[in-house]
Amino acid sequence: MLHVAICDDEKKILDDLFEQVRWTFEDADISCYSDGKRLISDNEKSPFDIIMLDIDMPEISGFSVAESIQKMAVKPLIIFVTSHDELVYDSLMLHPFGFVRKSHMDVELEKVLKDAEEEVASREKHFFFHTASGNVKLRLEDILYFESEGNYLKVITDDEEYRFRETMQTLEMSLSSDGFVRIHKGFLLNQGSVKMIKSDSVILSNDVQLPFGRSYLESARKKLMRGMIR
Repeated sequence: MLHVAICDDEKKILDDLFEQVRWTFEDADISCYSDGKRLISDNEKSPFDIIMLDIDMPEISGFSVAESIQKMAVKPLIIFVTSHDELVYDSLMLHPFGFVRKSHMDVELEKVLKDAEEEVASREKHFFFHTASGNVKLRLEDILYFESEGNYLKVITDDEEYRFRETMQTLEMSLSSDGFVRIHKGFLLNQGSVKMIKSDSVILSNDVQLPFGRSYLESARKKLMRGMIR
């Protein structure tokens, strides 16, 4: 069952969003908020899978709510819902899953909710590999990137680093449909770990900076940008 939170200070919008979410996810557990502070508190106790946030709210903005939530250990998917279309670019720094304009809600909302449902399901996927110390199983969402090292690959997470034998090409083929993007002959990264895209490199959530390879630059930047604004 999906656990969804909706936060908006306009009752009509809150009611409309609730009906749309209930129609899209028949079995979802849906909680509604007009207060961002209470949402933060409840999410800390029991994290939601998906959070839909109005940006322009009194007392505490949707941006501030999202910033607080993303500092928590478990990170829900955040979808901004707003009547201020121009704020889409400001929202990208918080790496939201999606952005829905209130004026286009009937067109945009269902798709972003379905995409979010698929993303939540994909978070349950794992990567299995064999090291000199034995077999390892990692959640895909915990992997920041892979790095080639001779005939071996290194897999990097926030907490650990592993080394195993595999080719980057084989790995790229098996993980491309799970949000992993080849940015360099020596790097395959999880686009969910990207914090900033620069002209010649990317900065990850752990502040590691990885370069684009010349032959990968154009296609990799496009894929990563699409991932950030979907």
